[in-house]
Amino acid sequence: MKVDFANFKKMHNEIKEEINTAINEVVDNNYFIQGPKVKSFEEDFAKYVGTKFCVGVGNGLDGLTLSLKAIGVTSGDEVILPSHTFIATALAVSNTGAVPVFVEPNADDYTIDVTKIEEKITDKTKVIIAVHLYGQCADMDPIMDIAKRHNLLVLEDAAQAHGALYKGRKAGSLGDIAEFSFYPGKNLGAFGDAGCITTNNEELAKRVRMLGNYGSIVKYNHELKGDNSRLDEIQAAVLDVKLKYLDKWNSYRCYVANRYLNEIKNPKVILPIVSKHNNHVWHLFVVRVEDRVKFQKYLSDNGISTLIHYPTAIHKQKAYEEYNIAKFPIAEKYASEVVSLPMFYGLSDAEIDYIVDIINKY
Repeated sequence: MKVDFANFKKMHNEIKEEINTAINEVVDNNYFIQGPKVKSFEEDFAKYVGTKFCVGVGNGLDGLTLSLKAIGVTSGDEVILPSHTFIATALAVSNTGAVPVFVEPNADDYTIDVTKIEEKITDKTKVIIAVHLYGQCADMDPIMDIAKRHNLLVLEDAAQAHGALYKGRKAGSLGDIAEFSFYPGKNLGAFGDAGCITTNNEELAKRVRMLGNYGSIVKYNHELKGDNSRLDEIQAAVLDVKLKYLDKWNSYRCYVANRYLNEIKNPKVILPIVSKHNNHVWHLFVVRVEDRVKFQKYLSDNGISTLIHYPTAIHKQKAYEEYNIAKFPIAEKYASEVVSLPMFYGLSDAEIDYIVDIINKY
């Protein structure tokens, strides 16, 4: 049997007519930038997340960068973030001229270790970035308490956490401002690059919108040195249709994950842990094995596709070679052991049976 790592056919076939209708409306309206579809999606997504404001942007990295700039992060500032995350989290900090300050993840759920944050705070620290990794929220209450004590703001990197819950509240409504990516492979994915920010802070929302529109609210009146990063009408139209089905798709991901968690019994494979305060949405199902190369080859030889998120810790990347002398043993261990198993809406019971059986025979 051949099993894809991800496949969108079932998802998109079920809503093809709605998607085509929405795209055709954009074509018929001849309104492609900052039009009614963007406005509708921003309102609907803000309501879904539980915030007052949502601002569409070009992609997730832009959402992070513009959020930091809106907060006022600049050269010489420091921003705290986890050492185990996608490089975009660090790049956003670098894009402002600020310095990334890495904190190790928990030894179990991959999110930032809140007990190690305060030791990294200095008089230059301005923001803590809480990354909700693989579909699970970071432990936000203690992070917000730390931020309040030190007069810092908290940016949620919710790029992998569409619909995830922390103590009953949705990712994107937990910090001062949050970023989402709508890259096609996300739980809520566009048909190209897209992203947004969510917040209850009207001033931050206004500044992100201005910064993403050349620093302007009124055309040709530029109050800030901005960028060009706007959610387009076609992507907004697609996202607004798909948003109605997000909870259904997340529920199926949970079904797949629960089967993996309950049926994979191989002691060589370390399964992920769901923290007690979280409702995980399983953007990725990440296991760990000591000999990853051997494990991946074994699965590949049996027709099962896998990916690695992420194979090299950020401080070991050439782009951040100034950090190469730093010691982040947990991030390095994760980078050497993690393997992401197939996870998508439409993965059949027969395919799940096969994956479980093959892994248990490893």
